[in-house]
Amino acid sequence: MSDLVFRNARLIDPASGYDDMGDLLVQYGKISQFGDVDAPDNVQEIEADGRILSPGLIDMRVVSSETRIDQTGNVAAAGGFTTIVIMPQTGSILDDTSKLDYLLRKGAEGSPINVYGAGALTHGLLGQAMTDIGLMGDAGALFFSNGDNPIANSRLMRRLLSYSSAFNALIASRPLDPDMSAGTCAHESDFSARLGLPGHPPTAERIIAERDIALAELTGGRLLIDMVSSREGAEVLRQAGRRDLEVYASVTINHLSLNELDIGEYRTFAKLDPPLREESDRKALLAAVNDGTIDVIVSSHDPRMAGEKRRPYTEAGAGAIGLETLLGAGLTLVDNEELDLMAMLRALTCNPAELLGLASGKLAEGAPADLVLIDPNAPWVVNPDHMTSRAKNTPFEGRRFIGRADMTVCGGDIVFDRLGA
Repeated sequence: MSDLVFRNARLIDPASGYDDMGDLLVQYGKISQFGDVDAPDNVQEIEADGRILSPGLIDMRVVSSETRIDQTGNVAAAGGFTTIVIMPQTGSILDDTSKLDYLLRKGAEGSPINVYGAGALTHGLLGQAMTDIGLMGDAGALFFSNGDNPIANSRLMRRLLSYSSAFNALIASRPLDPDMSAGTCAHESDFSARLGLPGHPPTAERIIAERDIALAELTGGRLLIDMVSSREGAEVLRQAGRRDLEVYASVTINHLSLNELDIGEYRTFAKLDPPLREESDRKALLAAVNDGTIDVIVSSHDPRMAGEKRRPYTEAGAGAIGLETLLGAGLTLVDNEELDLMAMLRALTCNPAELLGLASGKLAEGAPADLVLIDPNAPWVVNPDHMTSRAKNTPFEGRRFIGRADMTVCGGDIVFDRLGA
Protein backbone atom coordinates (compact mmCIF):
# COMPACT_ATOMS: atom_id res chain seq x y z
CA MET A 1 0.00 0.00 0.00
CA SER A 2 1.42 3.38 -1.00
CA ASP A 3 0.15 6.93 -0.56
CA LEU A 4 -1.38 8.51 -3.66
CA VAL A 5 -2.52 11.92 -4.75
CA PHE A 6 -4.83 12.47 -7.70
CA ARG A 7 -4.34 15.84 -9.35
CA ASN A 8 -6.84 17.81 -11.43
CA ALA A 9 -9.73 15.39 -11.10
CA ARG A 10 -13.41 16.01 -11.39
CA LEU A 11 -14.36 14.86 -7.90
CA ILE A 12 -17.89 13.47 -7.69
CA ASP A 13 -19.37 12.31 -4.40
CA PRO A 14 -22.91 11.07 -5.05
CA ALA A 15 -23.63 10.77 -1.31
CA SER A 16 -23.38 14.54 -0.82
CA GLY A 17 -23.89 15.77 -4.37
CA TYR A 18 -20.37 17.24 -4.45
CA ASP A 19 -19.09 17.80 -8.00
CA ASP A 20 -16.03 19.99 -8.48
CA MET A 21 -12.50 20.02 -9.80
CA GLY A 22 -9.75 19.32 -7.31
CA ASP A 23 -7.21 16.89 -5.88
CA LEU A 24 -7.57 13.88 -3.59
CA LEU A 25 -4.99 12.44 -1.20
CA VAL A 26 -4.91 8.79 -0.14
CA GLN A 27 -2.93 7.83 2.97
CA TYR A 28 -2.85 4.52 4.81
CA GLY A 29 -5.63 3.11 2.67
CA LYS A 30 -8.09 5.92 3.43
CA ILE A 31 -9.11 9.22 1.92
CA SER A 32 -7.07 11.83 3.79
CA GLN A 33 -8.00 15.07 2.00
CA PHE A 34 -9.81 16.20 -1.11
CA GLY A 35 -10.41 19.51 -2.79
CA ASP A 36 -7.35 21.69 -2.21
CA VAL A 37 -4.62 19.24 -1.23
CA ASP A 38 -1.10 19.97 -0.03
CA ALA A 39 0.44 16.51 -0.44
CA PRO A 40 3.57 15.48 1.46
CA ASP A 41 6.76 14.53 -0.33
CA ASN A 42 7.31 11.05 -1.77
CA VAL A 43 3.64 10.54 -2.63
CA GLN A 44 2.82 8.91 -5.96
CA GLU A 45 1.11 11.52 -8.13
CA ILE A 46 -1.52 10.57 -10.67
CA GLU A 47 -2.57 13.17 -13.21
CA ALA A 48 -6.31 12.79 -13.69
CA ASP A 49 -6.41 15.42 -16.44
CA GLY A 50 -10.06 16.23 -15.80
CA ARG A 51 -11.28 12.66 -15.56
CA ILE A 52 -14.00 11.78 -13.04
CA LEU A 53 -12.82 10.44 -9.70
CA SER A 54 -15.68 8.84 -7.79
CA PRO A 55 -16.14 6.22 -5.09
CA GLY A 56 -15.45 2.70 -6.36
CA LEU A 57 -18.46 0.93 -7.81
CA ILE A 58 -20.41 -1.64 -5.79
CA ASP A 59 -22.21 -4.55 -7.45
CA MET A 60 -24.84 -6.29 -5.34
CA ARG A 61 -25.47 -9.14 -7.79
CA VAL A 62 -22.58 -11.26 -9.06
CA VAL A 63 -22.66 -15.00 -9.75
CA SER A 64 -19.34 -16.77 -9.29
CA SER A 65 -18.03 -20.04 -7.91
CA GLU A 66 -15.68 -20.00 -4.92
CA THR A 67 -12.86 -21.41 -7.05
CA ARG A 68 -13.01 -18.44 -9.44
CA ILE A 69 -13.25 -15.61 -6.94
CA ASP A 70 -9.77 -14.31 -7.79
CA GLN A 71 -10.61 -14.19 -11.51
CA THR A 72 -13.98 -12.57 -10.82
CA GLY A 73 -12.24 -9.95 -8.67
CA ASN A 74 -9.84 -9.10 -11.50
CA VAL A 75 -12.74 -8.79 -13.94
CA ALA A 76 -14.60 -6.53 -11.52
CA ALA A 77 -11.56 -4.31 -10.95
CA ALA A 78 -11.26 -3.83 -14.72
CA GLY A 79 -14.85 -2.59 -14.71
CA GLY A 80 -14.29 -0.05 -11.92
CA PHE A 81 -15.74 -2.13 -9.08
CA THR A 82 -14.15 -2.20 -5.65
CA THR A 83 -16.85 -4.28 -3.94
CA ILE A 84 -18.95 -7.19 -5.18
CA VAL A 85 -21.53 -9.37 -3.47
CA ILE A 86 -21.62 -13.01 -4.56
CA MET A 87 -25.08 -14.49 -4.87
CA PRO A 88 -25.87 -17.67 -2.93
CA GLN A 89 -26.10 -19.89 -6.04
CA THR A 90 -22.33 -20.54 -6.02
CA GLY A 91 -20.66 -23.92 -6.52
CA SER A 92 -21.85 -24.81 -3.01
CA ILE A 93 -25.00 -22.92 -2.06
CA LEU A 94 -24.40 -20.34 0.67
CA ASP A 95 -26.99 -21.69 3.09
CA ASP A 96 -24.87 -22.07 6.24
CA THR A 97 -22.06 -20.25 8.02
CA SER A 98 -19.28 -22.66 7.01
CA LYS A 99 -19.93 -22.19 3.29
CA LEU A 100 -20.16 -18.43 3.72
CA ASP A 101 -16.93 -18.37 5.71
CA TYR A 102 -15.15 -20.35 2.99
CA LEU A 103 -16.29 -17.88 0.32
CA LEU A 104 -15.19 -14.88 2.36
CA ARG A 105 -11.77 -16.42 3.05
CA LYS A 106 -11.27 -17.20 -0.64
CA GLY A 107 -12.17 -13.62 -1.46
CA ALA A 108 -9.79 -12.18 1.14
CA GLU A 109 -6.95 -14.41 -0.02
CA GLY A 110 -7.25 -14.14 -3.79
CA SER A 111 -9.32 -11.16 -4.89
CA PRO A 112 -7.84 -7.68 -5.41
CA ILE A 113 -11.16 -6.11 -4.34
CA ASN A 114 -13.69 -6.55 -1.53
CA VAL A 115 -15.76 -9.72 -1.84
CA TYR A 116 -18.86 -10.38 0.26
CA GLY A 117 -21.62 -12.95 0.12
CA ALA A 118 -25.42 -12.97 0.15
CA GLY A 119 -26.82 -15.72 2.33
CA ALA A 120 -29.45 -18.12 1.03
CA LEU A 121 -32.98 -17.60 2.34
CA THR A 122 -33.83 -21.31 2.21
CA HIS A 123 -31.76 -24.48 2.38
CA GLY A 124 -30.65 -25.52 -1.08
CA LEU A 125 -32.58 -22.54 -2.48
CA LEU A 126 -35.55 -24.91 -2.62
CA GLY A 127 -38.03 -22.47 -1.09
CA GLN A 128 -38.99 -24.81 1.76
CA ALA A 129 -36.91 -24.66 4.97
CA MET A 130 -35.59 -21.34 6.28
CA THR A 131 -31.87 -20.88 6.87
CA ASP A 132 -30.52 -19.29 10.04
CA ILE A 133 -30.49 -15.66 8.96
CA GLY A 134 -29.22 -14.44 12.33
CA LEU A 135 -26.14 -16.68 12.39
CA MET A 136 -25.25 -16.02 8.76
CA GLY A 137 -25.63 -12.29 9.31
CA ASP A 138 -23.19 -12.52 12.21
CA ALA A 139 -20.85 -14.50 9.94
CA GLY A 140 -20.78 -11.71 7.36
CA ALA A 141 -23.73 -12.15 4.98
CA LEU A 142 -24.68 -8.66 3.76
CA PHE A 143 -28.21 -9.58 2.71
CA PHE A 144 -30.30 -12.66 1.98
CA SER A 145 -31.69 -14.00 -1.27
CA ASN A 146 -33.12 -17.14 -2.78
CA GLY A 147 -30.98 -16.59 -5.87
CA ASP A 148 -32.92 -16.89 -9.08
CA ASN A 149 -35.68 -18.87 -7.40
CA PRO A 150 -38.69 -16.89 -6.17
CA ILE A 151 -40.32 -17.75 -2.85
CA ALA A 152 -43.66 -19.11 -4.03
CA ASN A 153 -45.11 -19.76 -0.57
CA SER A 154 -46.60 -16.56 0.86
CA ARG A 155 -46.61 -17.89 4.41
CA LEU A 156 -42.90 -18.69 4.18
CA MET A 157 -42.15 -15.24 2.76
CA ARG A 158 -44.03 -13.66 5.65
CA ARG A 159 -42.01 -15.72 8.14
CA LEU A 160 -38.74 -14.74 6.44
CA LEU A 161 -39.55 -11.04 6.55
CA SER A 162 -40.81 -11.23 10.12
CA TYR A 163 -37.78 -13.18 11.37
CA SER A 164 -35.29 -10.99 9.51
CA SER A 165 -36.77 -7.81 10.97
CA ALA A 166 -35.37 -8.81 14.37
CA PHE A 167 -31.88 -8.50 12.87
CA ASN A 168 -32.64 -5.57 10.54
CA ALA A 169 -31.54 -7.90 7.73
CA LEU A 170 -32.26 -7.06 4.10
CA ILE A 171 -34.31 -9.65 2.20
CA ALA A 172 -34.05 -9.74 -1.59
CA SER A 173 -37.03 -11.06 -3.50
CA ARG A 174 -37.22 -12.01 -7.16
CA PRO A 175 -40.56 -10.56 -8.34
CA LEU A 176 -41.54 -13.59 -10.32
CA ASP A 177 -44.69 -15.71 -10.19
CA PRO A 178 -43.29 -19.19 -10.84
CA ASP A 179 -46.51 -20.57 -12.29
CA MET A 180 -47.07 -17.73 -14.75
CA SER A 181 -43.43 -17.73 -15.86
CA ALA A 182 -42.88 -21.49 -16.07
CA GLY A 183 -41.56 -22.59 -19.45
CA THR A 184 -41.14 -19.05 -20.78
CA CYS A 185 -37.98 -17.57 -22.28
CA ALA A 186 -38.95 -14.13 -23.63
CA HIS A 187 -41.18 -11.15 -22.89
CA GLU A 188 -44.83 -11.78 -23.72
CA SER A 189 -45.54 -9.60 -26.76
CA ASP A 190 -46.37 -9.62 -30.45
CA PHE A 191 -42.63 -9.77 -31.14
CA SER A 192 -42.05 -12.97 -29.15
CA ALA A 193 -45.21 -14.46 -30.64
CA ARG A 194 -43.83 -13.88 -34.16
CA LEU A 195 -40.61 -15.61 -33.11
CA GLY A 196 -42.61 -18.50 -31.67
CA LEU A 197 -41.11 -18.02 -28.19
CA PRO A 198 -43.20 -18.68 -25.05
CA GLY A 199 -43.76 -15.32 -23.35
CA HIS A 200 -43.26 -14.19 -19.77
CA PRO A 201 -45.89 -11.53 -18.89
CA PRO A 202 -44.87 -8.49 -16.81
CA THR A 203 -47.96 -9.17 -14.68
CA ALA A 204 -46.02 -12.11 -13.20
CA GLU A 205 -43.55 -9.53 -11.86
CA ARG A 206 -46.21 -7.16 -10.55
CA ILE A 207 -48.12 -9.87 -8.66
CA ILE A 208 -45.14 -10.96 -6.56
CA ALA A 209 -43.82 -7.43 -6.09
CA GLU A 210 -47.19 -6.34 -4.71
CA ARG A 211 -47.41 -9.41 -2.49
CA ASP A 212 -43.96 -8.98 -0.98
CA ILE A 213 -44.39 -5.24 -0.45
CA ALA A 214 -47.63 -5.97 1.41
CA LEU A 215 -45.82 -8.56 3.54
CA ALA A 216 -43.00 -6.10 4.26
CA GLU A 217 -45.60 -3.58 5.41
CA LEU A 218 -47.22 -6.23 7.62
CA THR A 219 -43.98 -7.46 9.22
CA GLY A 220 -41.76 -4.37 9.23
CA GLY A 221 -39.10 -6.25 7.26
CA ARG A 222 -36.56 -4.62 4.95
CA LEU A 223 -37.23 -5.69 1.37
CA LEU A 224 -35.26 -5.42 -1.87
CA ILE A 225 -37.25 -6.09 -5.03
CA ASP A 226 -34.47 -7.69 -7.03
CA MET A 227 -34.06 -6.95 -10.74
CA VAL A 228 -37.21 -5.08 -11.68
CA SER A 229 -37.70 -5.34 -15.43
CA SER A 230 -41.03 -3.79 -16.35
CA ARG A 231 -43.04 -0.59 -16.34
CA GLU A 232 -45.61 -2.34 -14.15
CA GLY A 233 -42.94 -3.25 -11.60
CA ALA A 234 -41.62 0.32 -11.53
CA GLU A 235 -45.11 1.67 -10.87
CA VAL A 236 -45.63 -0.76 -7.96
CA LEU A 237 -42.40 0.56 -6.44
CA ARG A 238 -43.44 4.16 -6.92
CA GLN A 239 -46.65 3.50 -5.03
CA ALA A 240 -44.72 1.79 -2.22
CA GLY A 241 -42.47 4.84 -1.96
CA ARG A 242 -45.51 7.01 -1.33
CA ARG A 243 -46.33 4.80 1.67
CA ASP A 244 -42.84 5.37 3.13
CA LEU A 245 -41.98 1.66 3.48
CA GLU A 246 -38.51 0.15 3.81
CA VAL A 247 -38.75 -1.20 0.28
CA TYR A 248 -35.89 -0.83 -2.19
CA ALA A 249 -35.26 -2.05 -5.70
CA SER A 250 -32.54 -2.97 -8.15
CA VAL A 251 -32.40 -3.06 -11.93
CA THR A 252 -29.83 -4.53 -14.28
CA ILE A 253 -27.85 -2.41 -16.70
CA ASN A 254 -29.12 -4.77 -19.42
CA HIS A 255 -32.72 -3.72 -18.86
CA LEU A 256 -31.75 -0.04 -18.88
CA SER A 257 -29.83 -0.39 -22.15
CA LEU A 258 -31.58 -3.06 -24.21
CA ASN A 259 -35.08 -4.12 -25.21
CA GLU A 260 -36.70 -7.25 -26.62
CA LEU A 261 -35.72 -6.34 -30.18
CA ASP A 262 -32.09 -6.99 -29.24
CA ILE A 263 -32.95 -10.68 -29.33
CA GLY A 264 -32.90 -10.18 -33.09
CA GLU A 265 -32.74 -13.49 -34.89
CA TYR A 266 -32.70 -15.64 -31.76
CA ARG A 267 -29.51 -14.15 -30.27
CA THR A 268 -29.02 -16.36 -27.24
CA PHE A 269 -26.42 -13.96 -25.77
CA ALA A 270 -29.40 -11.65 -25.21
CA LYS A 271 -31.39 -14.34 -23.43
CA LEU A 272 -31.67 -13.07 -19.88
CA ASP A 273 -33.69 -13.71 -16.74
CA PRO A 274 -35.83 -11.64 -16.38
CA PRO A 275 -36.22 -11.28 -20.15
CA LEU A 276 -35.63 -8.08 -22.05
CA ARG A 277 -38.91 -6.23 -22.42
CA GLU A 278 -40.41 -3.48 -24.59
CA GLU A 279 -38.91 -0.05 -25.21
CA SER A 280 -41.61 1.52 -23.05
CA ASP A 281 -40.46 -0.68 -20.15
CA ARG A 282 -36.85 0.36 -20.67
CA LYS A 283 -37.76 4.03 -20.60
CA ALA A 284 -39.89 3.57 -17.49
CA LEU A 285 -36.96 1.91 -15.71
CA LEU A 286 -34.61 4.75 -16.68
CA ALA A 287 -37.11 7.27 -15.33
CA ALA A 288 -37.33 5.27 -12.09
CA VAL A 289 -33.55 5.39 -11.63
CA ASN A 290 -33.45 9.10 -12.42
CA ASP A 291 -36.14 9.96 -9.86
CA GLY A 292 -34.82 7.58 -7.18
CA THR A 293 -37.67 5.06 -7.30
CA ILE A 294 -35.09 2.39 -8.16
CA ASP A 295 -32.15 2.53 -5.78
CA VAL A 296 -29.48 0.23 -7.21
CA ILE A 297 -28.06 -0.74 -10.61
CA VAL A 298 -26.49 -4.20 -10.85
CA SER A 299 -24.53 -6.02 -13.52
CA SER A 300 -26.23 -9.39 -12.87
CA HIS A 301 -22.87 -10.83 -13.95
CA ASP A 302 -23.56 -14.49 -14.74
CA PRO A 303 -20.86 -16.16 -16.87
CA ARG A 304 -22.00 -18.97 -19.13
CA MET A 305 -19.90 -21.39 -21.11
CA ALA A 306 -20.24 -21.33 -24.90
CA GLY A 307 -21.98 -24.69 -24.90
CA GLU A 308 -24.81 -23.29 -22.77
CA LYS A 309 -25.40 -20.38 -25.13
CA ARG A 310 -24.86 -21.90 -28.55
CA ARG A 311 -28.10 -23.85 -28.49
CA PRO A 312 -31.65 -23.26 -29.75
CA TYR A 313 -33.07 -20.20 -28.02
CA THR A 314 -35.60 -22.08 -25.89
CA GLU A 315 -32.87 -24.44 -24.65
CA ALA A 316 -30.03 -21.95 -24.11
CA GLY A 317 -29.02 -20.83 -20.64
CA ALA A 318 -30.13 -17.38 -19.47
CA GLY A 319 -27.48 -14.98 -18.25
CA ALA A 320 -24.65 -12.70 -19.33
CA ILE A 321 -21.35 -11.32 -18.15
CA GLY A 322 -21.62 -7.69 -17.08
CA LEU A 323 -18.87 -6.45 -14.77
CA GLU A 324 -16.75 -5.02 -17.59
CA THR A 325 -19.62 -3.53 -19.59
CA LEU A 326 -21.81 -1.94 -16.91
CA LEU A 327 -19.93 1.34 -16.59
CA GLY A 328 -19.55 1.81 -20.35
CA ALA A 329 -23.22 1.05 -20.94
CA GLY A 330 -24.26 3.44 -18.17
CA LEU A 331 -22.03 6.27 -19.34
CA THR A 332 -23.33 5.81 -22.88
CA LEU A 333 -26.87 6.29 -21.53
CA VAL A 334 -25.61 9.44 -19.79
CA ASP A 335 -24.06 10.66 -23.04
CA ASN A 336 -27.40 10.01 -24.77
CA GLU A 337 -29.12 12.12 -22.07
CA GLU A 338 -31.27 9.18 -20.99
CA LEU A 339 -29.65 8.68 -17.59
CA ASP A 340 -28.53 11.34 -15.11
CA LEU A 341 -24.84 10.95 -14.19
CA MET A 342 -25.32 11.63 -10.48
CA ALA A 343 -28.32 9.27 -10.30
CA MET A 344 -26.29 6.54 -12.02
CA LEU A 345 -23.35 6.94 -9.64
CA ARG A 346 -25.63 7.02 -6.60
CA ALA A 347 -27.14 3.70 -7.72
CA LEU A 348 -23.63 2.22 -8.02
CA THR A 349 -21.95 3.67 -4.93
CA CYS A 350 -23.61 5.28 -1.91
CA ASN A 351 -27.03 3.64 -2.30
CA PRO A 352 -25.78 0.03 -2.22
CA ALA A 353 -23.24 0.97 0.47
CA GLU A 354 -26.02 2.32 2.68
CA LEU A 355 -28.27 -0.69 2.07
CA LEU A 356 -25.42 -3.08 2.92
CA GLY A 357 -24.02 -1.13 5.86
CA LEU A 358 -20.63 -0.48 4.23
CA ALA A 359 -18.29 2.39 5.06
CA SER A 360 -17.37 2.82 1.38
CA GLY A 361 -19.38 4.43 -1.41
CA LYS A 362 -18.46 8.04 -0.64
CA LEU A 363 -15.71 10.63 -0.92
CA ALA A 364 -15.15 11.67 2.67
CA GLU A 365 -12.13 12.13 4.89
CA GLY A 366 -11.49 8.87 6.72
CA ALA A 367 -13.54 6.77 4.28
CA PRO A 368 -11.91 3.74 2.64
CA ALA A 369 -9.85 4.70 -0.40
CA ASP A 370 -12.05 2.67 -2.76
CA LEU A 371 -12.01 4.78 -5.91
CA VAL A 372 -12.48 4.64 -9.65
CA LEU A 373 -10.97 7.05 -12.17
CA ILE A 374 -13.34 7.35 -15.11
CA ASP A 375 -12.77 8.71 -18.59
CA PRO A 376 -16.32 9.66 -19.65
CA ASN A 377 -15.22 10.52 -23.18
CA ALA A 378 -13.30 7.38 -24.19
CA PRO A 379 -14.96 5.62 -27.16
CA TRP A 380 -14.66 1.84 -27.39
CA VAL A 381 -16.30 -1.14 -29.01
CA VAL A 382 -17.32 -4.18 -26.97
CA ASN A 383 -15.11 -7.03 -28.17
CA PRO A 384 -15.34 -10.13 -25.98
CA ASP A 385 -11.89 -11.26 -27.12
CA HIS A 386 -10.38 -8.15 -25.52
CA MET A 387 -12.12 -8.57 -22.19
CA THR A 388 -10.64 -9.91 -18.95
CA SER A 389 -13.51 -12.35 -18.37
CA ARG A 390 -12.97 -15.92 -19.55
CA ALA A 391 -16.64 -16.22 -20.44
CA LYS A 392 -17.69 -14.20 -23.49
CA ASN A 393 -21.49 -14.20 -23.28
CA THR A 394 -22.33 -10.50 -23.52
CA PRO A 395 -25.45 -9.08 -25.19
CA PHE A 396 -23.42 -5.94 -25.92
CA GLU A 397 -21.04 -7.58 -28.38
CA GLY A 398 -20.18 -5.08 -31.14
CA ARG A 399 -21.82 -2.16 -29.31
CA ARG A 400 -20.14 1.25 -29.37
CA PHE A 401 -19.75 2.71 -25.88
CA ILE A 402 -18.38 5.97 -24.62
CA GLY A 403 -16.74 6.01 -21.19
CA ARG A 404 -14.78 3.47 -19.17
CA ALA A 405 -12.72 2.93 -16.03
CA ASP A 406 -9.08 3.95 -16.41
CA MET A 407 -7.96 3.09 -12.88
CA THR A 408 -9.41 1.29 -9.88
CA VAL A 409 -8.09 1.73 -6.34
CA CYS A 410 -9.19 -0.54 -3.49
CA GLY A 411 -8.09 0.15 0.07
CA GLY A 412 -5.42 2.49 -1.27
CA ASP A 413 -3.94 -0.11 -3.66
CA ILE A 414 -4.08 0.32 -7.44
CA VAL A 415 -5.78 -2.89 -8.55
CA PHE A 416 -6.40 -1.94 -12.18
CA ASP A 417 -4.51 0.57 -14.26
CA ARG A 418 -5.16 1.34 -17.91
CA LEU A 419 -2.93 4.42 -17.77
CA GLY A 420 0.29 2.73 -16.71
CA ALA A 421 0.69 5.14 -13.77
